[in-house]
Amino acid sequence: MARLVAHACGAASSGFALAGGLVGQWRSRAMVSLENLTVSYRHHPALHHITGCFAPGSLTAVVGPNGSGKSTLLKSIMGLLPLAGGQLTVSQSARRVAYLPQVAEIERNFPINVRDCVCLGCWPLKRAWGGIDGQQLQRVDAALQEVGLQGFEHRPISSLSGGQLQRVLFARLLVQNADLILLDEPFSSIDSKTTAALLRIIAGWHEKKRTVMVVLHDDAQVRQYFPQTLLLARELVAWGPTHQVMTQANLATARAMAEAWDDNAELCDVDAVMPPRLEVLPHTALHRHGA
Repeated sequence: MARLVAHACGAASSGFALAGGLVGQWRSRAMVSLENLTVSYRHHPALHHITGCFAPGSLTAVVGPNGSGKSTLLKSIMGLLPLAGGQLTVSQSARRVAYLPQVAEIERNFPINVRDCVCLGCWPLKRAWGGIDGQQLQRVDAALQEVGLQGFEHRPISSLSGGQLQRVLFARLLVQNADLILLDEPFSSIDSKTTAALLRIIAGWHEKKRTVMVVLHDDAQVRQYFPQTLLLARELVAWGPTHQVMTQANLATARAMAEAWDDNAELCDVDAVMPPRLEVLPHTALHRHGA
């Protein structure tokens, strides 16, 4: 069944294109573009044949059943997973990309205090062995104030609650000041007050035309706060304006596809046609292809 993907890269918002179509005509305007993207674990597809793009300044929820490839997509964009096929293009250098993994992947017992953890947001733009100057320290203090943690500067992160730790990590993102921000389940197991505070920060990034992708499980949050949505079930189900993607029909399709998954399936034949490769293009844009 052909699935629809919105023209998310500056084309008419009411227009649609077949998900299997190429995105070459959009790529020059995209922050991130995917063309027949396939990522596999142990030679079995975890995410396959995804085509579409994220426009500069877009705010997109990435949703789907458990195991549908949401985290896999973010890790692929970060270059943490190899591509099995297709092409992935990021128009920013790695220094301008920020990534917040799931809390379960963060070592909370690492011996670092709150202020030093937030200072790590300065490092992507520093040279090797470069120090943090007074202006950057002011940004760190301002970020801690924005997330409501002034007075916590010298607390070890191991002493923080889940919500407090997530506020620290958002403060680090504020200091990093990236153009592309990837968040993997940032509201998991945190209180509603913290969730509301972090949603305000995300809204602020959107107002500043940052490109933000957020993996979520709360459909109500998606509908209320995110204008664009990508619905995955290892394949692309729908991608575009949230009110057009988050329909009962699309959600039912995603659930049905999840129930039919075969974890022992072989890679599809299309993957053999588009082998992955890696190349760096002008203006620090990064293109990754399957090999």
